[in-house]
Amino acid sequence: MNCDWVRENIALYLYNELADDARHELEQHAARCGHCAAELAEMRRFQEQMSLRPMLEVTPNLLAASRMQLQEALESTEQVRGWQSLFFDPWAWLRQARFSPALAAVIFIAGFGGGIGATYRAMMNHIPSNIVQEQHQEASISGIRNIITKPGGKEVQIELEKTLPEQVQGSIDDPNIQNLLMLAARSNINSGVRMDSVDLLKQKPDDGRIRESLIFSLRYDSNPGVRLKALEALNGYVKQDIRVRNAVLEALLNDNNPGVRTGAIKALEQVRADSSVRQALQELAKEDPNEFIRTESKRVLASCPEID
Repeated sequence: MNCDWVRENIALYLYNELADDARHELEQHAARCGHCAAELAEMRRFQEQMSLRPMLEVTPNLLAASRMQLQEALESTEQVRGWQSLFFDPWAWLRQARFSPALAAVIFIAGFGGGIGATYRAMMNHIPSNIVQEQHQEASISGIRNIITKPGGKEVQIELEKTLPEQVQGSIDDPNIQNLLMLAARSNINSGVRMDSVDLLKQKPDDGRIRESLIFSLRYDSNPGVRLKALEALNGYVKQDIRVRNAVLEALLNDNNPGVRTGAIKALEQVRADSSVRQALQELAKEDPNEFIRTESKRVLASCPEID
């Protein structure tokens, strides 16, 4: 037994998921090793603190939104090592140890429930009441049922799915309407609603939040029509926004719809001198299984300026 094994199995030990012989070996090692003993004590204190936190009932929509925000934060945060990664990143527990279903449920309920409780109290203490009210209203929304654009193109009527159906009406210039449209674009199960929301959001691509939502739709939406709408909205920013360029290049290389890939080639024509774009087109021109993609790639490459 070594220190690495002990660190990987401390959580199992604390939740009584180790076999008796393994528990005995861990205890014997901790009695001899000061570092492991200190880490065991720290993790035990953490377990005790988590067990004291109240279990709050939350709406399914708030739970889903919190999971998504947590995952996005973890993806953009520099990873830490050692016991700190277990303390700050609960997903690391699931990656580093083979938990039983019972332990996984305990960790998820205790850790995630405690995190939501702390977040809720912090919001109530430090965020203005009007913002708290807006967030609670959004958290109670389970989905977007329908989007109706009124004559003129700016007035929008959005049917919400809550405990009882509700309607919100306003201009596309209204931040609350924009937030609902972005919610519909990212999470609604109705592809027609997602299509309508992206079609409206493309009127405001200058807004950084909306542009991020359009990038998300281009990368992850399951409906090719929605991805095409997002690509159309982002077309004017391929040259100036590297995030948009990378998303379009990713669509060109990985999208399973030929129409989306063809649209990506046309969008990337304006930056065909970019080395990454040129290299991708060269590869596609040689070996892409789609003949039209090969032909279009060759056409764009032929118009590229010579680079010494």
